[in-house]
Amino acid sequence: MSLLSRFPSNLTVPLIVACALFMENLDSTVIATSLPALAIDLHENPIALKLALTSYIVSLAVFIPISGWMSDRFGSLTVFRTAIGVFMLGSIFCGMSNSLGGFVVARFFQGMGGAMMVPVGRLVILRSVSRAELVKSLSYLTIPALIGPVIGPPLGGFITTYFHWRWIFFINIPISILGIWLATKYIGNFKDEDVPPLDFKGFLYTAVGCSLLMLGLATAGRQLVSDTVAAACVAIGSLALVAYTFHARRVAHPLIDFRLLRTQTFRMSVFGGAFFRIGVGAIPFLLPLMLQLGFGLNPFQSGLLTCASAIGALTMKTLTTKILRSIGFRNVLIFNAALGSLSVAAFGLFTAATPHLLLMAIVLVGGCIRSLQFTSLNAIAYADIDKRALSQATSISSVAQQLAIGMGVTVGGLALQASNTAQGHATIVGADFWPAFLCIGVISALSIPFAIRLPKDAGAELSGRQRAS
Repeated sequence: MSLLSRFPSNLTVPLIVACALFMENLDSTVIATSLPALAIDLHENPIALKLALTSYIVSLAVFIPISGWMSDRFGSLTVFRTAIGVFMLGSIFCGMSNSLGGFVVARFFQGMGGAMMVPVGRLVILRSVSRAELVKSLSYLTIPALIGPVIGPPLGGFITTYFHWRWIFFINIPISILGIWLATKYIGNFKDEDVPPLDFKGFLYTAVGCSLLMLGLATAGRQLVSDTVAAACVAIGSLALVAYTFHARRVAHPLIDFRLLRTQTFRMSVFGGAFFRIGVGAIPFLLPLMLQLGFGLNPFQSGLLTCASAIGALTMKTLTTKILRSIGFRNVLIFNAALGSLSVAAFGLFTAATPHLLLMAIVLVGGCIRSLQFTSLNAIAYADIDKRALSQATSISSVAQQLAIGMGVTVGGLALQASNTAQGHATIVGADFWPAFLCIGVISALSIPFAIRLPKDAGAELSGRQRAS
C-alpha cells in the first residue's frame, strides 16, 4: 500500500500538488540564506542579486497567464509533469552558473517550470472540490508545502557554510523525480473539449509588459544597466500592459479577462492581496541580509532563526478554518492585515544585541499571522467565481501574486539602497535596515481599505458561517 493511499481520497491531489509547492518554497528559502555567499562567489554586490530573484518572478508572470489554457488544451497531467521537468533542468543550470548573467538566465528558465506547476495543480483542486471544502483543501495543500520553508533556511545555511551553495539547487533533482512519479500515478489528464484559440497577441503584450516593467524596476540605480535603459524598460513595460487592457476589451477570449475584477471578493483578493504581498515579499530578501551583513551571523545561524516563520505558518494552517468560521473573512482580512503589517515593521527594531530567542519568537508569531492572511486571501478570491471562469481567475490571481512578491523584492532592495545612501554608509550595515522594514510594513497595511469595503458576510459559504438574512 502506497503512502498516499492512506490519506482520504479528497486529499490525494492536494498532497501531490504540495510536492511542487514544497520544491518551490524550498528553492526560494534556501536561496535567500545563501545570497551573501553567492554574491561573493559571483563577484557581485548582494543587492545586485535581487535581479536573479526578480528574473524568476518575471518568468512566472510571463508564463502563468497561459498555464490555464495549456492545461485545457494539452491536459493537466501532461503540463504538470513537463513543468516539473523544466523546473528540474533550470535547477541544474542554476547550480552550474558562473556569472550573474548566467544565473539570471537559469533562474528565468526555472521559472518557466514553476509558472505551470502550481497554477495547474491549484486549478485541478478548484475543479474537484465544493465551495464548502475549498478552505480546508487549500489548507491541506499548503501544510506539506510549508515543510520547505521550515527546513529551507537551515538547510541552505548548512550547505552554504559547510559545503557549497551550488548544491542547494541539486537537491531539487530527487524531489522533481518524486513529483513526476506521483503525478503520473494519481492525477488524471483532464482536458477541455472546447478550448478557444490562444490569445497570442495578448500573450505578447503581457509578456513584454511584465518582463520589462519588473526588469526596469530591478535594475534601477544598481548600475547593472544605465539609468536610461532601466527607465526605458519601465516605460515600455507599462505601455505594453496599458495596451493589453485595450486589447482585452476587443477580443472574445482574452488571455486575462479583467471583467472578473467586477466581482468584489475577487477584486479584494487581487488588489488588497497585492499590497500585503509586496510587503511580505521583501522579507526573504531583507531579513537574511540583515542577520548576516548587519549582525554578522553566518548563513546557518541566519537560517535557523528565519525558519521560525515557516514553523509558525505551519501551525496556523491547522487553525485557519476554525478562525474563519468564528469571525468571518472580513474581520480576518482587516485586523489580521494590521497585525501582519506591524509584524513586518517590527523586524526593523532588531539589533545585533537582540536576544536570539526573542528574535525567533517574533519571527514565529509573524509567520502565524501571515499564514492566516494568505490562506484567507487565496480562498476569498473564489468565493463568487463561477466554475467556468476558474481557469481565468486562477491565471489572474497567480500573476498578481507573483508580480506583487517580485515587486516586494524590488521595493525592499530600493528602500535598503536609499537608506544606505541617505545615511552615508560605504557598505550595508545594520542601521540601514529599519527604514526598509518600516517602508514595506506601511505598504502591507494598504490592503486594509480593500478589506473594509467587503460585506460582512463575504465568503460565508466558504467559511461555514451562515449568510445574513
